[in-house]
Amino acid sequence: MSDQEPRTNFIRQIIDEDLKAGKNDGRVHTRFPPEPNGYLHIGHAKSICLNFGIARDYQGRCNLRFDDTNPHKENMEYVESIKEDVRWLGFDWGEHEFYASDYFEKLYGFAVELIEKGLAYVCELNAEQMREYRGTLKEPGRPSPYRDRSVEENLDLFKRMRAGEFPDGARTLRAKIDMGSPNMNLRDPTLYRIRHGVVHHQTGAEWCIYPMYDFTHPLSDALEGVTHSLCTLEFEDHRPFYDWVIENCSAPYVPRQYEFARLNLQFAVMSKRKLTQLVDEGHVAGWDDPRMPTIAGLRRRGYTPSSIRTFADRIGVTKADNSVEMGMLEACIREDLDRNAPRAMAVLHPLKVVIENYPEDQAEELTAKNHPKDEEMGARKLPFCREVWIDQADFREQASNKYKRLVLGGEVRLRNAYVIRCESVIKDEHGEIIELRCTYDPATLGANPEGRKVKGVIHWVSARHGVPAEIRVYDRLFNHPAPDADKSVESFRDHLNPDSLHTLTNSIVEPSLAGAGPGRRFQFEREGYFAVDTKDAHPGQLVFNRIVTLRDTWAKLEQQMAGKG
Repeated sequence: MSDQEPRTNFIRQIIDEDLKAGKNDGRVHTRFPPEPNGYLHIGHAKSICLNFGIARDYQGRCNLRFDDTNPHKENMEYVESIKEDVRWLGFDWGEHEFYASDYFEKLYGFAVELIEKGLAYVCELNAEQMREYRGTLKEPGRPSPYRDRSVEENLDLFKRMRAGEFPDGARTLRAKIDMGSPNMNLRDPTLYRIRHGVVHHQTGAEWCIYPMYDFTHPLSDALEGVTHSLCTLEFEDHRPFYDWVIENCSAPYVPRQYEFARLNLQFAVMSKRKLTQLVDEGHVAGWDDPRMPTIAGLRRRGYTPSSIRTFADRIGVTKADNSVEMGMLEACIREDLDRNAPRAMAVLHPLKVVIENYPEDQAEELTAKNHPKDEEMGARKLPFCREVWIDQADFREQASNKYKRLVLGGEVRLRNAYVIRCESVIKDEHGEIIELRCTYDPATLGANPEGRKVKGVIHWVSARHGVPAEIRVYDRLFNHPAPDADKSVESFRDHLNPDSLHTLTNSIVEPSLAGAGPGRRFQFEREGYFAVDTKDAHPGQLVFNRIVTLRDTWAKLEQQMAGKG
């Protein structure tokens, strides 16, 4: 949801019709149900904004529920990171924090109920045998040889499963539905499996059997009184089982599941399994690496909550799968920071300039606006002296008329300061330029009353007063728009962008940034938008992450790729 009026979509239209018809006693109750087995990504942000946004707009309720049914892959680090992400996006679940594990005893009771009704049985097929018996999309499955056990035997075996008598994989509890169904999810799906040797982050070692997600999910919704269970399209084929569970268990409420298209973001992977792989194999520096599409990574990189909410609103909620351009996400943060980020000057690749006709012992304070369009942001002082740093890319010995920066024998304006002229160049023994000798015109400060016109304006930092900083220039993690869909390579990792991070250790920033705290965002003039790193920066050590460039530098490349496709 954005900070403006929310756009309508098919889910909101359904809710409007339900309210008009008096369904659910006029209640709107949603939930955001993450599995705590990894950090949330931008696709989850879409779901967070949808579920919490609907609850807010309809004066309803949204639960935060952790579907924690697989303790092998879950832990409290993930639980806490999810809470932090939801809060950071601007949403609050209040006292409505739940865990599927809260309902383990009730879920066990529902499973017993299904056994007593002859709708569930204990099966001894192993995983490989179960796949064989399940059939294929073209061939029906075959009944398990244990399918017709008596109710009494199944109750006894299930009780013994809970008591820990059987090893992992020796028994499962399965629903008895239809092994010939064209929907594979109805071919006697597993309800419970045995998991020894794990300590659940909520229930400890109390349980050694755990319910499956598809069994737990609808019953948790029912126990919480959820009216509109919103999930992504990959669960559409699971809905018949969702409805079967609700219909055949004495659930206190009948929720309804609705599916919407998941977010497929170009130049990224949205699979939690693949993101885990990137972390575990060291391709990135953790879940909050600023190149990751995780909410933690975006936050550390410098993205704002409002930009993510705006993005979620713009991509909309539909029933059709589509691929969203990375440029749309980047446009949202550019718009936000263009309005709200103060300006500053930073020289990423320093080249020294000595202004020979400026007094050696003199220094003056110039004034610069913090934002060209927002007077309320005020102004700052820029110290100026005989030696300054400019960026190496802003000088050439010779250049065509199209080059609008400093050339040997040419003039350029230093932003918020004077016009300088390059008189000579100093090189090292390898022929590399290490210093420029220039002169300045003292009459060209400020409004430039003489009206002298120069081709370009470049940024600079006082060599005497500038502050050293580490600048991390981040780019897209992948160089292919669909890295996990390209069948021409062995792995999605083959499309990792080798230039996704350049660390600059010799950069210089203006002294006003010396005390910038973690997370502060700035536009470095002519360079892009940057944020102080929230993990590695500390007093005396400035570390900035590039959030995004000033313009979409990938647009032309993406067009070329689309043309080839």
